Amino acid sequence: MVAPNDSKLNAAIASVQTAMKGTKDVSEITNSLAEKQRTLRVTVDRKAAAKKGLTEITVGGLVAAAMKPSSIGKVNIDSVETSIYVVQTNIPDTVAKVKNIQIPTATGLTKLSSIANIEEVQVPVSITSEKGDRTAKVSLTPSGKNLGAITADVTKRLGTVNLPLGATASIGGVSASQADSFSQLGLALLAAIAIVFIVMVATFSSIIQPLILLISIPFAATGALVMLLATDTALGVPALIGMLLLVGIVVTNAIVLIDLINQYRRDGKPTQEAIMDGARQRLRPILMTALATIFALTPMALGITGGGGFISQPLAIVVIGGLFSSTILTLVIVPVLYWLVEGRKERRAARRAKRMA
Repeated sequence: MVAPNDSKLNAAIASVQTAMKGTKDVSEITNSLAEKQRTLRVTVDRKAAAKKGLTEITVGGLVAAAMKPSSIGKVNIDSVETSIYVVQTNIPDTVAKVKNIQIPTATGLTKLSSIANIEEVQVPVSITSEKGDRTAKVSLTPSGKNLGAITADVTKRLGTVNLPLGATASIGGVSASQADSFSQLGLALLAAIAIVFIVMVATFSSIIQPLILLISIPFAATGALVMLLATDTALGVPALIGMLLLVGIVVTNAIVLIDLINQYRRDGKPTQEAIMDGARQRLRPILMTALATIFALTPMALGITGGGGFISQPLAIVVIGGLFSSTILTLVIVPVLYWLVEGRKERRAARRAKRMA
């Protein structure tokens, strides 16, 4: 949060905190200016000081010298340099004594209270600025795991806040990091699909068959999302990493199936017969591979992996759900699509033979 001055910054903080009250799964709302400390504020009356021949900087220096030790130089003893300070014995320790500090002027000594206003105030422990503007943070402590839902709610609420003129507010912290990670993983997911497609085109010397194989990916995504909903698990960075892993895992089963069907066709079998024989031969290995992976990830999905459960559990849930749906649908949908695409010539030939007969 950025504002041109302290008053507008405090008003902006109050508005944002009011808007964030009632946010679901948030246990605490704090701001970086909430922690304060007592201090004396000396506000110099410039006109009164000028009449005494003083400036604001001069008065500040004289008050600082009266309140704390002042350095008068350094001394070198046995090649060891030591700073020398003059320590006041009668340092003012009350507001009244500070007001009575004697300030030397051209016309004689005068009390500090005659040229400045001294008051005890509460000020923030730390103050930050950016390009000359005051900055502060309003922090929300999440109590739930669904950071995406919390971020969406916070973004919606932030859009309704009326900030003072010149003040701006933006979402940062973990929410901003998650959005950035989502963007990077999304690009990685698209790149993985493109690389897999290019490799399959080079392997099968065809564009149609790789497209059929890529149908397995939406099936995997469907199962993964259903499993996330069923287990009430948030779609976070670990879940997206699981999606990335699924791209390679689920396509492998389809590649094994299509490759055997192509081999049978090269041996002279009709397309339909090659599909049926290939699906029958690959059914057991595909199911065994999928079940072995699912059972291996089950302890992780149940959250019994210890401290790493925050990352491992969503990843395992996504992979299990994607494997379950893609395996079943791959064994049914992929052969059907293969027959619709690759069996066109045989179907046309059968229709021509039927008409001629």
